[in-house]
Amino acid sequence: MSGPSPRYVVVPRTLSFVFHGDRVLVLKRSPHKRLFPGKANGVGGHVEAGEELFASARREIEEETGLAVADLRLAGVVHVDPGLGQTEPLADGRRPGVVVFVFNAEAEDTAVQPSPDGELLWVPLAEVDRLDWVDGDPRLVRAAAAARETGQVFSMYFG
Repeated sequence: MSGPSPRYVVVPRTLSFVFHGDRVLVLKRSPHKRLFPGKANGVGGHVEAGEELFASARREIEEETGLAVADLRLAGVVHVDPGLGQTEPLADGRRPGVVVFVFNAEAEDTAVQPSPDGELLWVPLAEVDRLDWVDGDPRLVRAAAAARETGQVFSMYFG
């Protein structure tokens, strides 16, 4: 067989939505960020080599917010197509996709530390439509909120 494999190569990431009552913690990304400057999102990042997914989500939440959270649960899985170009090409020219493991967590209080990644905001769920989201709309936070209520894990594809 010659040429690149038709199978996907992916980079794992976590994205967490932290809730406190009817509010969700949103990171409005710094205007100086290379990717998605000024856009709203949950908190998260790369899964480190050898790191378990739940540990990665907890680490990212603590690093970016200072919060220790309770009831961390997998809410969904998102497959981001390589064509969206958010990753560096491999040696064989293929561009890896991203698989995002989306988590929900509950915060006992709302005191957060300043984040170098942007501004942390507690936003009422009823107002999430007003924000400028990374993916253009609040579908991820809405899906995470639905999973929080139903316990049903969601799956999405961004291509």
